[in-house]
Amino acid sequence: MTHSEAELAFIGVFVLFGVGLYGLLLTHHLIKLVVALQVIGKAVIIAFAVAGEMSQRVELSQSLIITIIVADTMVAVISLALVIQIKQRLGTLDVAALSSLRR
Repeated sequence: MTHSEAELAFIGVFVLFGVGLYGLLLTHHLIKLVVALQVIGKAVIIAFAVAGEMSQRVELSQSLIITIIVADTMVAVISLALVIQIKQRLGTLDVAALSSLRR
């Protein structure tokens, strides 16, 4: 991978991370929040892949990527299970409506 290809890849990573952060900060729907968190995770995975390729430490980056994928999947599964429970018990997925349910 050449230097210019790596720069393009990192620009893509920053754009993807920005899209995920934008979604995380501005959405009020719980499922969209989980999806935005997944987008951020994918940006990190791509960044590790490019960094590993550039430093010729592909094996290390691959092991880190596998670890991130496993942790990211567990976060998604647990988050979506909680979202299902919230929808069943409270009838809404809107964060603003849920924040008004304080004691």
